[in-house]
Amino acid sequence: MTMLQENSKEEKKSLSFVEQSVEQDLAEGKNGGRIQTRFPPEPNGYLHIGHAKAICMDFGVAEKYNGVCNLRFDDTNPSKEDTEYVDSILHDIEWLGFKWGNLYYASDYFDKLWNFAVWMIENGKAYVDEQTSEQIAAQKGTPTTAGTPSPYRDRPADENLRLFKLMNTPEVEEGKMVLRAKLDMTNPNMHFRDPIMYRTIHTPHHRTGTKWHAYPMYDFAHGQSDYFEGVTHSICTLEFVPHRPLYDHFVDELQAMENQRGYRPRQIEFNRLNLTYTVMSKRKLKALVDEHLVTGWDDPRMPTVCGMRRRGYSPESIRKFIDSIGYTKFDALNDMALLEAAVREDLNAKALRVSAVINPVKLVITNYPEDMTEEMTAVNNPENEAEGTHEITFSRNLWIEREDFMEDAPKKFFRLAPGKEVRLKNAYIAKCTGCKKDNDGNITEIYAEYDPQSKSGMDGANRKVKGTLHWVSADHCVKAEVRQYDRLFNVENPSADERDFRELLNPKSLSIISECYVESFAAERKAGEYLQFQRIGYFMADIDSKPEQPIFNKTVGLKDTWAKMSKT
Repeated sequence: MTMLQENSKEEKKSLSFVEQSVEQDLAEGKNGGRIQTRFPPEPNGYLHIGHAKAICMDFGVAEKYNGVCNLRFDDTNPSKEDTEYVDSILHDIEWLGFKWGNLYYASDYFDKLWNFAVWMIENGKAYVDEQTSEQIAAQKGTPTTAGTPSPYRDRPADENLRLFKLMNTPEVEEGKMVLRAKLDMTNPNMHFRDPIMYRTIHTPHHRTGTKWHAYPMYDFAHGQSDYFEGVTHSICTLEFVPHRPLYDHFVDELQAMENQRGYRPRQIEFNRLNLTYTVMSKRKLKALVDEHLVTGWDDPRMPTVCGMRRRGYSPESIRKFIDSIGYTKFDALNDMALLEAAVREDLNAKALRVSAVINPVKLVITNYPEDMTEEMTAVNNPENEAEGTHEITFSRNLWIEREDFMEDAPKKFFRLAPGKEVRLKNAYIAKCTGCKKDNDGNITEIYAEYDPQSKSGMDGANRKVKGTLHWVSADHCVKAEVRQYDRLFNVENPSADERDFRELLNPKSLSIISECYVESFAAERKAGEYLQFQRIGYFMADIDSKPEQPIFNKTVGLKDTWAKMSKT
C-alpha cells in the first residue's frame, strides 16, 4: 500500500458518519453533486454550546464539500421570539468563525405554507379540530395502543377551509381550533397520528406584525422550508429521528402539489452535546435568567456562547473541543474537564502573560532604596516571540501571594521562608529575613534583601534558585476585582435528577475577590484580550471593566481541578 493510499484510508476513518453519508450522496450524483445545509435556530433565547456543535456540523460540512450553509430563523412562534435573540445569534455565529450563504426566516414562507395547507384541506388531507389540547392528547392513544379519530375528522373540505381562514383572524380564541393532517391514528409512530399543522397565536410577530394569526407548527414548516431553499442535507439532533417520517411525508405531499419529483432534502441526525454540571434546556436556562438566579444570558457560569465568550473562552477552543468529542448516533454526557482542557491548550498559545496578586501580603525589600524604581522587561508570551514585551515597575514595596510565604516551611517548600532565596520574576533574587505579625498572629509584612547583581540579564542572575515568585509593585499597581467561577450545579447530570433543577444549583458557583492587585499593563487590557495571570490561571477583563476599576473573570486554572472537585 502506498503512502498516498494510507493517508486516504486514514482520512476516511476520521470522517464522521454524517460526512460519510454526504460523500456517498456525492458519489451517487444525488442533487447534481450540490451540497447545501442550513442552521435553523428558533429566536427564543441565546445560543449555547450545544447549538455550537450543530453550527460546526452544518457550516463545517458545507465548507468541506464546497457547498453553502444557509442561516434560517425558525420564527413560527411569535409568543416566544424577539429581535434581541436574532441579533445575538447572528453575533455568536460570526464569533465562532462561520459565515452563512444566505439569511432566511421561516416567516419568509408563510404565504407558501398557507397555500400548501389550503391545498391539503381541499384534497381531504387536513381538517380543523375543535377539541381541547387535553382531548387531542387523550384520543391520540399511547405508543402501545391505537388512537381514536377526532369527531371532526370527516368534516367537508369547504367547512374546513372556512374554519381555517377564520383561524387566521382575531375572532378565534387561542387554543380553540387547530389544523391537523389526516394521516393514521393507528400508526405506532405517535408523530404520525394526525399531527397539528397550524394553531392560532395573537401575539404580534417580530417581522410580520399582525398580518398572521394562524402559525405553522415546526413539523409542518421545517421540511418545507428546507425544500423551498434547496437544502440537500437537513442535519439535526437525535430527538428528531421519530419526526423524520413526517418530514418526508410533508415533502412528498408538497412535491405532489407541485407535480415535481427528483430533488428532495435528506434528514440526518446526530447526538446532542451535553456537559456535566450544567443544563442545555433553553427553558431552564431562560428560567435561570428570568428568576435572576444568574446575572443574565451572558453570565460566565452559563453554557451559552455569549457567557463563554465573556468568561474568556476562545472560539478556537470551543471548536477544538467539539471536534474532539465527535458526532455519533447515541447521546452521551461530556466531561466539562475536556472542554476546559481545550480552552487551556488554546489560551496557552495566545494569552498575554501579566502579573496579578489575588491574595496579597506586603513584601518589603529592605535594602532597596525607598525612592528608587526600575522598569523591568516582561515577555508577553513565551510561546510566541512576535508578541513582544512590556515594562513592569519594580520598587521597594511589593505585593506577593500570601501562600508564597511560610514562616515555618517544610524542606520541599521552594517559595519564600526565613533564610530562603527566591527569584522575583523578571527582577532580582531576594532572600527572606523575617516577617511582621499583628496582635492575632497574622502576618502583615514580609521582609527580604535583594542581590543587586542578580537582575535578569546580569551574570549574577545565573545563580540557581529553585523558586520563582510573581509580584506587583505596591506603589504602582491597580486594585482590581476578580470573579472566580465554580460549577453551576452541584450534581454531575442535573437533567437526569428528579428534583427541581433550582434545588441543584451550587450556591458557591461565584466568588468575588475585591482585594486584588494587578500591574497597570493588565489593568489596561480590554474584554476580548486573553490573559494569563502568571502562576494562577487564565483570565479576561469583564465587559464592565475600566482601567481605573478593572474587573477580571477567571476563565480556567492552569491545571485541571474538575477531577478533584468531582470527588468532593
